[in-house]
Amino acid sequence: MVRMGLSASLNVEPDMEVVAEAGNGEAALGAYRQHLPSLVIMDVRLPGSSGAEATAAIAQEFPDARVLMLSTHSGEEEVFRSLQAGARGYILKSAIREELLRAIREVYGGRRYIDPAVAPLLAARMQHRSLTSRELEVLRMVAKGLGNKEIAASLNIAEVTVKLHVSHVLDKLSVKDRTEAATAALQRGIISLD
Repeated sequence: MVRMGLSASLNVEPDMEVVAEAGNGEAALGAYRQHLPSLVIMDVRLPGSSGAEATAAIAQEFPDARVLMLSTHSGEEEVFRSLQAGARGYILKSAIREELLRAIREVYGGRRYIDPAVAPLLAARMQHRSLTSRELEVLRMVAKGLGNKEIAASLNIAEVTVKLHVSHVLDKLSVKDRTEAATAALQRGIISLD
């Protein structure tokens, strides 16, 4: 329904034409290969893979692709991952139509566009050090309520190593305890419990 409404809204613009729609990342890459559009509007949350993963796949094959991320979410990590994957813009679905059209035209013109509502979050994210893949793994387990001993057994590592990873996570997220770490990571879009 959202895609249909967006298509109808864009197709009335004299300088825009929707040439394809896709319901997941794999279909988006296939549609891009077939139609070579001037711009892609990519949802951050897709079934199967994330919009950032689909964007990365498109950008890897087509380095000049212009992708504008569209999302209801404004977690700083989602914005950061999207731009890191190759998106040239990020706008929230709550934006008014004129703002969306402006974002499309900016990205189409080769410029970057960041929704003013998420720009401060992106600036804050740039100040943080990234978590390693192992730290993310440990953080996800912490968020699920697992203790150090359970995490160690699950990852087949020493409990002292888990404690070290947890310590690094707390430091990098600038939080005091495991509960704060899980809460901050979920709010900022660093992890999800899907």
